[in-house]
Amino acid sequence: MLVTLQEIINMAEEGNFCVPAFNFYNVETMMGIIEAAEEKKAPVILQIYPRLVNEQVGFYVSPAAIAAAHKASVPVCLHLDHAAAKEEVFKALRWGYTGIMQDGSNLSFEENVELTRSTVEMCKTIGVGVEGEIGHVGFAYEETMGEFTEPAEAKEFVEKTGVCCLAVLVGNAHGHYKKTPCLDIERIKAIREACGVPLVLHGGSGIPNDQVKAAINAGMRKMNIGTDVCCAFADGTKAALEDPNRSLAVDVFMKGAINTVKVLAADKIELCGAAGKAN
Repeated sequence: MLVTLQEIINMAEEGNFCVPAFNFYNVETMMGIIEAAEEKKAPVILQIYPRLVNEQVGFYVSPAAIAAAHKASVPVCLHLDHAAAKEEVFKALRWGYTGIMQDGSNLSFEENVELTRSTVEMCKTIGVGVEGEIGHVGFAYEETMGEFTEPAEAKEFVEKTGVCCLAVLVGNAHGHYKKTPCLDIERIKAIREACGVPLVLHGGSGIPNDQVKAAINAGMRKMNIGTDVCCAFADGTKAALEDPNRSLAVDVFMKGAINTVKVLAADKIELCGAAGKAN
């Protein structure tokens, strides 16, 4: 069933678990995620990067994802991840997305507030919740991280924008980590207590399981997984290519990649405590 961002986040809040948010890139990655969610009876978020929207890939895969969400027996939110421009938001809403992340974290605090607030107001008219970000979550290949999110600033941001959940920088980064990350769990607790809304952990690929669980206990209710999906899909494709008896029929050839994504998604669902929480 297709649900909104605020509905699925509220499920996690009430059930004291974290909703895994998987980036999908094509129909095959989406199929693996949905199959895992069905088997694990777990609510999930399917999300897409703006570059796919801007390159029109989203135009082709979004209808398939919406159809899959409607067909699924578990709650599924279709979410735009890291939207920087309003044009991306407009496209996603027109295509039927039920969650938007407005990322103004590269802007000044005031500019970020204004951009995010205007998106919240616009999305509110059609009942779509918005995720914001305060404290820019960068990439693991960068030499240094930005300043970690301050609880007082997070509180002010939430009050001024009306976001339903908030992405924060607490030792996390996007992509492959060069060294094992160390999340500031006490900061997560302080931010959550200050701002009063569910928090979002970006860069979930590669964070040790014990830290993920501690972050969930501290108030994380959505965890983004993108890099691991890419790696799982690549591993499944590579295995198919190396099989001397492989079929060249694409639908048969891609079954291995779909399955490796499914296995990865099932593992993350369990880690997030979302298994069995669909009801």
